[in-house]
Amino acid sequence: MATKNQSLGEFIIENQSDFQYSSGELSRLINSIRLAAKMVNHEVNKAGLVDITGSAGEINTQGEDQQKLDVFANDTFIRTLTNRQIVCGIASEENDDFITIEGERKDHGNKYVVAMDPLDGSSNIDVNVSVGTIFSIYRRVTPVGTPVQLEDFLQPGNMQVAAGYIIYGTSTMLVYTTGNGVNGFTLNPSLGTYYLSHPNMTFPENGTIYSVNEGNYVHFPQGVKDYIKYCQQEESDRPYTSRYIGSLVSDIHRNMIKGGIYMYPKSSKAVDGKLRLLYECNPMAFIAEQAGGKASDGYQRIMDLKPNELHQRVPFFCGSKNMVDKAEEFMSKYPR
Repeated sequence: MATKNQSLGEFIIENQSDFQYSSGELSRLINSIRLAAKMVNHEVNKAGLVDITGSAGEINTQGEDQQKLDVFANDTFIRTLTNRQIVCGIASEENDDFITIEGERKDHGNKYVVAMDPLDGSSNIDVNVSVGTIFSIYRRVTPVGTPVQLEDFLQPGNMQVAAGYIIYGTSTMLVYTTGNGVNGFTLNPSLGTYYLSHPNMTFPENGTIYSVNEGNYVHFPQGVKDYIKYCQQEESDRPYTSRYIGSLVSDIHRNMIKGGIYMYPKSSKAVDGKLRLLYECNPMAFIAEQAGGKASDGYQRIMDLKPNELHQRVPFFCGSKNMVDKAEEFMSKYPR
């Protein structure tokens, strides 16, 4: 039973039995993510004081300009997960291919793989806007004792065993699920400890916030345009409020607390969508569903999609269930 102000370490130990593969490994894995997040949080909080902001001068595999903090966060999470000898493979937004990790006995004996976006919204760092980390955890499907393979990562989201995000903002929070609801832990910076501050987080069924980059309106499919117009109509329960930060973690976190929908549809500029299925959409979808919300590509459940490549992009609609249902209703009037 979740107890407010309980430490994350205590919570993990107390709830380990709720996890169907309870062997201690997943607990160690969450603890490693907790440690890496504290290190990234410390560096984020120094932005502006030391030379950690701005471009790193490199382009990542997505064709995006890498920020210095992107590189730091990526290296920190990879190093922490590798040194703890808990996972057999890591896939990151910042790396072209997945990373294979040998166990302590050089036998590839670990059972879990992690897919992650080490620093979501990093372009906002220079203007002091909240950023985050997103992670997704799967059990490998290839035999334990062999090197990890691509198929270990290309699993549908409904096979996730855990997922979460860390938001580095006015306070730093770690929010995660292992399939038994969603809980949020706030970092006490003076003690370096996360405490349960948001037990049993849930999306309101309805909301009044829609989050989408309306600057791309002319490029959106007609169903999305119609839904945005619906949100703006003067009715008893509308118009809704438009709130868009441009950081997936921040937008989803706000909408889960206040009620709303986040949309990143495909467009004439991004015909497959922009967000990555494995380490952005799937973990957020798992969290949303565990919190009573819904996540879709506009036509079907995100977590039922079978990935076909590591950095696959898809359209994404996520948030309060009734709002996502309504968006799908408008989308259904038009073919894919």
